Amino acid sequence: MRESFYTFVLTYRGGKWEDSKTRFAETAFLDHSFPKSSMSFDEISSYIEMIADDNMTTQTFDELWDLYAAKYE
Repeated sequence: MRESFYTFVLTYRGGKWEDSKTRFAETAFLDHSFPKSSMSFDEISSYIEMIADDNMTTQTFDELWDLYAAKYE
């Protein structure tokens, strides 16, 4: 069964703050409005663009999404 993108991202928590994926995961964890059950690129991408947080950049989202999608190919 495919996990949500949020659940996948949480696997990057606890790393070094210098790692953009760790910053993304920690920020998503603290963001109560993050679409936690979504598996939709468009929905999450729109959310990331809307909030414009320095720790949840579109570049890091794209990197994480590629890893997420590859996991389920």
